[in-house]
Amino acid sequence: MDTTLRDGEQTSGVSFSASEKLTLAKLLLDELKVNRIEVASARVSDGELEAVQQITSWASENGHIENVEVLTFTDGGISLKWMEKAGAKVQNLLTKGSLNHLTHQLKKTPEQHFSEIAKVFSQAEKKGITNNIYLEDWSNGMRNSPEYVFQFLDFLATQPVKRILLPDTLGVLTHTETFKFISEIVERYPSLHFDFHGHNDYDLSVANVMEALKAGCHGLHLTVNGMGERAGNAPMASTIAVINDFLPEIKIQVVEKALFKVSKLVSAFTGVGIPSNKPIVGDSVFTQTAGIHADGDNKNNLYFSDLMPERFGRKRKYALGKMSGKANIQKNLQELGLTLNDDELKKVTARIIELGDKKERVTKEDLPYIISDVLDTDYQQKVFVKSYVLTHAKGLQPSTTLALEINGKSYEENASGDGQYDAFMNALRKIYDSRKVELPTLVDYAVRIPPGSNSDALCETIITWETNGKEFISRGLDSDQTVSAIKATEKMLNII
Repeated sequence: MDTTLRDGEQTSGVSFSASEKLTLAKLLLDELKVNRIEVASARVSDGELEAVQQITSWASENGHIENVEVLTFTDGGISLKWMEKAGAKVQNLLTKGSLNHLTHQLKKTPEQHFSEIAKVFSQAEKKGITNNIYLEDWSNGMRNSPEYVFQFLDFLATQPVKRILLPDTLGVLTHTETFKFISEIVERYPSLHFDFHGHNDYDLSVANVMEALKAGCHGLHLTVNGMGERAGNAPMASTIAVINDFLPEIKIQVVEKALFKVSKLVSAFTGVGIPSNKPIVGDSVFTQTAGIHADGDNKNNLYFSDLMPERFGRKRKYALGKMSGKANIQKNLQELGLTLNDDELKKVTARIIELGDKKERVTKEDLPYIISDVLDTDYQQKVFVKSYVLTHAKGLQPSTTLALEINGKSYEENASGDGQYDAFMNALRKIYDSRKVELPTLVDYAVRIPPGSNSDALCETIITWETNGKEFISRGLDSDQTVSAIKATEKMLNII
């Protein structure tokens, strides 16, 4: 059962609109193919009522009405009237699964509590509503008041209840406890159906789910992206992968290829980002960064596991940055249909590492521009921009101090201008004027992020120059706009 639309909505700051709930309900049941969805808490708001009405209307028309469940309360039948109005047919009744909660929150005896539950069940049966029941704080109940839990289960064995839902409400269980508690219950009540509802406060929810299944529980409650109160619930994607890979005797129908799509949609609807390293659905979990790993992938897939990205409708990527080796770059070049010889590849690798050292993120789409920049060697470099200081202060004209080397001789000049690059050009003209050499005229200056790039690593400056009636172009590439223009200018100086 997916409970993103109910328990997941308890994530701080998250609220789904009616249309978002309907969209997700359709995806969860029809595309992801979970068996059941818990969509709301009864009596919460008018908006919640409208959302459930839309879902149940669609579910009735598409044969899913018995797969849509609503959290209800022991409130003398008020929740059941709300359910009727909403068109829902399955209730998940919230009750107390620990003596501590029963005594201090409800201030009732077990007998009083059971009597109220029996009345709710009876009313539900008359209305044609299926009964499931949550034993809230069940995990602490098993730790601290097991006699009460078994007294409760003895009572439920006499009631018209389809499923008993066992929540680790505070996420306190270890995997060993999960196995022990559920094994004991399943063996003692072989005719009852038990669901396990795990929370993730100790980051143990997936391990606990595995042990719950090994112990014989019959159903699981999961949420997309592990959404839920505090540290969230057992995450759908990781749990599905674990079951398929490590518990082959358990057959499930959830469609792995739909996990990533649903995950992204839930993130978009909630505004809650997915950590880039979140298993299965994180942006970087199928990205090899270290060059040695990419090299190993080329040599008999040495760094592959059963978690192949294609299972989840995704592709393996090879990061470009300071950890990149030639193998990473070759993998990206293959996708772009480009080839380089060994010498060219070394130069491009060095440039990417240089950008990575500046903490810049380089994407595959940046590669053609890096190649163009690095391999643009139609001239023999005789002019070097050795160093420069660019200043820009409010109320003062920008200025530049420039050190240049031409044919092994050093020059230094200072100038101001209308902007940093203009000041740089004015200092440059002073140097060339002293050598009685006229610089080309700048006729066009264009700055762009390389098309298709979604990174901020690179900025390309394309400058068109004119000299003796002829035009030519020089390009510069850097993470800084002014520096890329200076690099384009240094190329021009060597060309002339």
